[in-house]
Amino acid sequence: MPRHFFELDIDIDAPGRWYLREPTDLDGKPVPDIWTFVSGKTVTDPGPLRVPLSRPGSPLDFDKTTVAGTPIVSGRIASVFRALASNDVQLFPVEVQGQAEPFYLLNVMRVIRCIDDAACEEARLWTPEDGRPDKVGEYHVVSGLRIDTTKVSNAAVFRPWGYLLPIIVDGQLKDALEQTGIVGGQFVEV
Repeated sequence: MPRHFFELDIDIDAPGRWYLREPTDLDGKPVPDIWTFVSGKTVTDPGPLRVPLSRPGSPLDFDKTTVAGTPIVSGRIASVFRALASNDVQLFPVEVQGQAEPFYLLNVMRVIRCIDDAACEEARLWTPEDGRPDKVGEYHVVSGLRIDTTKVSNAAVFRPWGYLLPIIVDGQLKDALEQTGIVGGQFVEV
């Protein structure tokens, strides 16, 4: 039976949703590199972190911070990732402003080269002419993301190489997350 994969993204239409700022240390100092948690790499434990709100609202099980898009998940969502994808993620405890329940920063550590350029609505790579030599060969634009599932192997969660914004989960992980009644996350098949 073929495996199906889905992008896990924020549900911007969640009623009364809160908006999260970037994590800080407990003294309110910004994390030195806010992009480190969306780079698809293992990171050193940052120690205790706090996530302030840029707009109060209803707590969400899955959300991303406003600038870097760092995923923040509730304890029940974290437990699903621990159970089904422990080798592919790191979970760092964070205090979310005004919340007594545990929340976690989700770092997806696995990156797979699997974007199916021909099947996407649009997939363009950075070129030398774009004036960004640090990005040449990576994706400049991806819309209507589609992946080549034959390149995924046994991964339950990963980020696509060259376009690290999306978090991709397999159908089993998606089903388990939906069984928790996840609020704030939505799934789009890729």
